[in-house]
Amino acid sequence: MHQPVGNRLRRSKLAGIAAFTFSFAAVLSTVGCGNQYRPVVSAIGPVGPAGQPAKYAIAVSSPSSTSPGLLTAVDFAGDTVLSTPQILSDPSYFQLNANGTQGFVIDPQGSLNTIPLSTPYSLLTSQVVQTTLPTGSNPVSITSFAPASALLTVFVPLATPRTVAALNAGTAALYDTVGIQGTGTPVYVVGATSTPRVYAISQNGTSALGQVDAIETVSTTSLSDSAQIPTGINPVYGVMTPDDRRAFIINQGSGTVTVLNVPSNALDTLPTGTPTSGPGTIPLCANPVAGNAPCPNNNPVWADLNTVGTELVVLNKGDGVHAGSLSVINIPLCNPSAQGTNPNCSSTNPVDATGFGQILATVPVGVNPTMVSVLQGTDTNTPAAYVINQSDSTGTCTDTDSGTLTVISLQTTQVVTTICGVSGANATADANGTANVIFGHPNSVSATGGAPTGKVYVTASDNTYLNVLYTDTNSVQTHIPLQGNGLRVLVTQP
Repeated sequence: MHQPVGNRLRRSKLAGIAAFTFSFAAVLSTVGCGNQYRPVVSAIGPVGPAGQPAKYAIAVSSPSSTSPGLLTAVDFAGDTVLSTPQILSDPSYFQLNANGTQGFVIDPQGSLNTIPLSTPYSLLTSQVVQTTLPTGSNPVSITSFAPASALLTVFVPLATPRTVAALNAGTAALYDTVGIQGTGTPVYVVGATSTPRVYAISQNGTSALGQVDAIETVSTTSLSDSAQIPTGINPVYGVMTPDDRRAFIINQGSGTVTVLNVPSNALDTLPTGTPTSGPGTIPLCANPVAGNAPCPNNNPVWADLNTVGTELVVLNKGDGVHAGSLSVINIPLCNPSAQGTNPNCSSTNPVDATGFGQILATVPVGVNPTMVSVLQGTDTNTPAAYVINQSDSTGTCTDTDSGTLTVISLQTTQVVTTICGVSGANATADANGTANVIFGHPNSVSATGGAPTGKVYVTASDNTYLNVLYTDTNSVQTHIPLQGNGLRVLVTQP
């Protein structure tokens, strides 16, 4: 006779319990006096918080000239704010160190903040270290490199008394200053990781030639000025290639690029046939004029490198009324495989390859552009340049008084799209309800790759939001509050 299934299950459970009780009693009966039964416990792996993002966007903003500034750390993966520590009041310039683990901020009065960024999700105001530069120094900008000495160094050009201050990035202590030769005022220091020297750019006014001072960085205790090299009129910015072979100085007054051969510490010898307006000088217009201003209306203001395509992109402000432009310049060095047939192609000091200095394209952008950032090509991103402009030049944006963002493919050297902007009362607090627009008049842009999409971050000097564009669709997807008008945004990894 078949028993009900429920009865069989109940009997099976009772039998199991009885067997367990008997076994447990047997164990107890074998335990000697003074011993205690210790059950075996299998450890279960702890379940903690999700891994922290490996890449961050770091934005500096200022609520007012008298209130403490703010540093806003945003995780790349989720577009969420991780921390907002206070920094010095009235910040004027912001930079990261070579590996993105520290931030540096200065104000016009000569104070410098050092900010640890290895764990920005737990960054506190109390961790921000303040250093005072020499009284009345008027710091202009900041750059930071790990030069050949392996001492991670912060370089700060000082308008008074025309020197470059060098600080130990780890301790924020001043370890040397280098005086600028001549009468120029230093405005920026150009360098790269492991470079044997950096170059301090100095201006002699808006109508005279500038110069660069070569600062040797091999020593860990002192720096020296090894050479003074002339540039064009009113140099304003510069970049150095990651292999520290060439440095490019942007001359706003001349509308030219001065090319420095870093290993030889001199003006570069451009290949035969390269358009030039002087030794080591690339003009940025098709028909340069004679004299010290061969391209007087170009007004270049910024530059970046397309390392995948061995290209230099230079942003030309233009006359401030009509559309500016982006010059794409070919900058290849001779291939090491050619050393057998070309004895001048040295691995320690390679010469420029054929086509070096040729302008590949001049692409129109918006009116009064101020900065460009290159998204390097990866498996999920194609190389592109992102240019911020103060107003529209296409005639398609509704708010004609607002800034725009121009997206340019560096594969085709064509404009992909222009992101329009809104300003004033149109840029409301309901930020994420307003898709695919730039808020305010942008003053900084920073692009970084990623999978499945890279991102481009934009701040504005008259708006309290960080604009975030996704590169897979080239559209602004979100706006993140900064609690103050934007000064600059940078990413900890390219």
